[in-house]
Amino acid sequence: MNAQMNLRDWRYRVEQEQAAMRRIVLDTETTGLEPAAGHRVIEIGAVELVDRRLSGQHFHTYLNPQRDIEDGALEVHGITREFLLDKPLFADVAADFLKFVGGAELIIHNAPFDLGFLDMELSLLQDCPGTVTDFCTVLDTLELARELHPGQRNNLDALCKRYEIDNSSRVLHGALLDAEILADVYLAMTGGQTNLGLSFQPASAKGQTSMSVDTSTRPPLRVLQPSEQELSLHAARLATIQKQPRQCLWLEQEAENS
Repeated sequence: MNAQMNLRDWRYRVEQEQAAMRRIVLDTETTGLEPAAGHRVIEIGAVELVDRRLSGQHFHTYLNPQRDIEDGALEVHGITREFLLDKPLFADVAADFLKFVGGAELIIHNAPFDLGFLDMELSLLQDCPGTVTDFCTVLDTLELARELHPGQRNNLDALCKRYEIDNSSRVLHGALLDAEILADVYLAMTGGQTNLGLSFQPASAKGQTSMSVDTSTRPPLRVLQPSEQELSLHAARLATIQKQPRQCLWLEQEAENS
């Protein structure tokens, strides 16, 4: 019995640690498709989940790429070079970005694309600190979606439709908006809470980095113990189920653990 109880306690602790893991849902917008061809990141948006809940912290910035934006990319996100002329360079926000994502699990849809660009941006710094995965782990929700829904369309819009997540505000792609939507999709795919109702404001027109920090702590969950009457009713219900053709799995489980 002690061994069984210890095993259950261990599993519970593991589940709690996994649930409490700090996760950053991230998206980027770029000047084109290939970092090897000199294309750059022009927007980073990220929201934080702690204990599978919105923490109140986010990171968002536009970036001056110091180059033209391809027409195809402009059609996707609508961000013009003129808008980005007075925005910071990646080097100006790199330290804040790494501080925000450090130690977390990054949740990214088609992670190789975003990581390729972010790693390229890091490599261009005067003192390159390494790659993104030197600071955090990564979960690719595209790969997860392909495992869950093989042979189906698994882009973000298709997943929103499949999991009934409202993406009506997604006329053009935007890094922070897509990160918000992906957070809902990730939670839906992993069987948890959906529809976070995120309502972050984008970076100001000046494009300075926007990073909000909420230091308030949530009160602990209140645990309500069942009354004697409730326990008695519960036992009576299980006994009724046990009399039916199929045995009561709950009672079988209790017998195994006793």
